[in-house]
Amino acid sequence: MHTPSFEGVLDATRQIAPAAVRTPLIEHPALNEAVGGRVLMKAETLQVAGAFKFRGAYNRISRLTDDERKRGVVAYSSGNHAQGVAAAAQAVSTRALIVMPSDSPTVKVEGVRAFGGEVRFYDRWSESREAIGAEIAAERGSILVPPFDDPFIIEGQGTVGLEMLEQASVPMDQLLCGASGGGLIAGINLVMAEQSPSTRVIVVEPEAFDDTRRSMEAGERTPHPQGAPSICDALMAPLPGELTWPINRRLAGAATVTDAEVAEAMRFAFRWLKLVIEPGGAVSLAALLSGKAPAKGLTTGLVLSGGNVDPGLFSAIIEGRFAA
Repeated sequence: MHTPSFEGVLDATRQIAPAAVRTPLIEHPALNEAVGGRVLMKAETLQVAGAFKFRGAYNRISRLTDDERKRGVVAYSSGNHAQGVAAAAQAVSTRALIVMPSDSPTVKVEGVRAFGGEVRFYDRWSESREAIGAEIAAERGSILVPPFDDPFIIEGQGTVGLEMLEQASVPMDQLLCGASGGGLIAGINLVMAEQSPSTRVIVVEPEAFDDTRRSMEAGERTPHPQGAPSICDALMAPLPGELTWPINRRLAGAATVTDAEVAEAMRFAFRWLKLVIEPGGAVSLAALLSGKAPAKGLTTGLVLSGGNVDPGLFSAIIEGRFAA
């Protein structure tokens, strides 16, 4: 296993180019006015399978040998990595089995199956998805594709940051990005450290799933308390990754947001920006709109990391029927 690097992100850019979408960087006057600064939004909601996860999944799975493709892949995920893996596996003509929590949004489960993936459910509170995934991979001889702790995954996600720098018309003072295990923000950190070290990279997490913030304060990988619910199903990893944490130690700051603030950000995006964002994909926008991450007079980049929201939940949120 190699060490994730900026050079690896450059290689990933070439690797995923035939399959991934170069998503737009969007600026909207309504949002600029609301926060008092310029905001550049990376719309990964428009990526293959509806989230940034396809980048890392394709960067890893497209490198399988012919023998490995015959044996298929196994992954574990609450939904977006699951769909990214299923889509990447379909693209290279291999099979995928995904271990998903039983409370995964139906839209994400259906997404996996639509790409030809097989689903195996587990209880996120009483079972270990890592253990289940490893057991299935051993039984089948399949290749395990983890959601964040893999160099090719991290480097594939880093292409988001590289594209943002290429697309931005001005330097970014700060960049906000959500984190679960930290693969996306680690990849972005690799890019910013090399090409824009003056850009402050800030992590945003649901307030009950703030393991990266806790780890930053403690100076070591630190879990969040277990058992609290959140609508941000994509951001519920218990602990930063072993590979991602050493990279993310350079983060310039951290913010946490409530489910109510996330819901308000989703409503704002739909009402004013005409964008559909899932809860986990809206945390950075929520941090700006709530003032948790000040943006006045600054140029802020943020990642809208996914748009795979359950239709019923989305309807309740935008119609004001959702109560956090």
